Amino acid sequence: MLKNVFVPQEEIEKELSLCHQLRSVIGGGKKAYISTFGCQQNEADSERLMGLCLLMGYGVAEKIEDADLVIFNTCAIREHAELKALSKAGYIRKLKEKNRSLITAVCGCMAEQSHRREKILASYPYIDFIFGTDRVHRLPSMVAAALSGKKQQIYVSNLPHSEFGVIAEGLPVRRESGFRGWVSIMYGCNNFCSYCVVPYVRGRERSRRSEDVLAEVKALVDAGYKDITLLGQNVNSYKGDYSFPELLRRAASFEGEYWIRFMTSHPKDASSELVEAMAENPRIAPHFHLPMQSGDNRVLSLMNRRYTREQYMEKAAYIKDRVKDIALSSDIICGFPTETEAEFDRTVDAVDKVGFDMLFTFVYSPRPGTPAAEMEQIDHKVKTDRFARLSALENRRAEELNQRFVGQTLRVLSDGRSEDGIFRGRTGHNKIISFTLPEGADQGKAAAGSFIDVKVRSAAAYTLEGDALI
Repeated sequence: MLKNVFVPQEEIEKELSLCHQLRSVIGGGKKAYISTFGCQQNEADSERLMGLCLLMGYGVAEKIEDADLVIFNTCAIREHAELKALSKAGYIRKLKEKNRSLITAVCGCMAEQSHRREKILASYPYIDFIFGTDRVHRLPSMVAAALSGKKQQIYVSNLPHSEFGVIAEGLPVRRESGFRGWVSIMYGCNNFCSYCVVPYVRGRERSRRSEDVLAEVKALVDAGYKDITLLGQNVNSYKGDYSFPELLRRAASFEGEYWIRFMTSHPKDASSELVEAMAENPRIAPHFHLPMQSGDNRVLSLMNRRYTREQYMEKAAYIKDRVKDIALSSDIICGFPTETEAEFDRTVDAVDKVGFDMLFTFVYSPRPGTPAAEMEQIDHKVKTDRFARLSALENRRAEELNQRFVGQTLRVLSDGRSEDGIFRGRTGHNKIISFTLPEGADQGKAAAGSFIDVKVRSAAAYTLEGDALI
């Protein structure tokens, strides 16, 4: 476990003080734009980055073309996300030609990879600075340096990855939603799955203090937030004053109507205590994301997942037995190095037998620096064929599983009325549902951020339809 991971409060105060000083330098009317790629943890980081931008005096730019400060918060988990970020960064050249004072930055997981930093510096000389995943709190200092004329600055940790990672408390947050909120409870990962770069780009596991987590959750509840997600690369490894199941119970104990969710659990650490906590408390949303990755034991061993197919399936069955109508979702990698057709068949069989409400299926892409990237690779067409086959199965299974909700009345958190005139929302199971209101009903009762009861009349693979009971 890392020690001395908390950024000293004096350092935080220094950055916040610099924000106020920069307001006069930046001047009125300037705007910031943050483009976020990848996971919810990146989204949570971007909300803090924007919080600092607002404190520095920037407004929020709705379009990248209107911005005076542009930050790309990048992802390195899959090649597609990296290429998408690089493609978007290439557009900056045109914007710089129109606005010579535009400040541009790249941060996030890609910034922690030396080969990507070199690529960005060589191919995109108009990027003013690059900063790592543990430098979010230093944004004011980096902007100040850019304003003073410093170009192509790099701000990353020089520590080895066994000692890498910080926690910065007390940063301002500008949340994207007024009723759904992210709360990071820990950062980094110690699992070293053979295909994954997270331990290298986000460092080792470190947990926030339980009191800080619970204070943030309570503040969100008091502010009217209805859907709050506790975030961690493996929340079951949380090591605060409480175990994760106890933290979850306490987060769900405040007065008010809201849901608590969590992302993500590693199957080897998902305990019966966690399942029982979900079964006991209606404020804990009945959705469990439990990545399986493969249904074959040899492949799981190569992935360094540290559980077997049998252990996973036993745990999945226990979750479904103990939590009423639980929605179980998972991740699967198609075409992991050396995976045979027979081994992939076992994955397909496991997916069919478990029955997932939602499956996030990925074609394997090698991540430089990971053990799997050095293994014998599978032909791309074989990988995509397997992807298509598994997706077809999941479409069928998801539609079958969704039929259990037809005729039920579900509590729905409304997203309001969309541009096409249809009301939509999400259930506690994290299922998208569209619904109609009775003729003459007060539409304000179904406004975004409102809970409403909806009777389900039909179900497809990934959506439900129903009628609001007002």
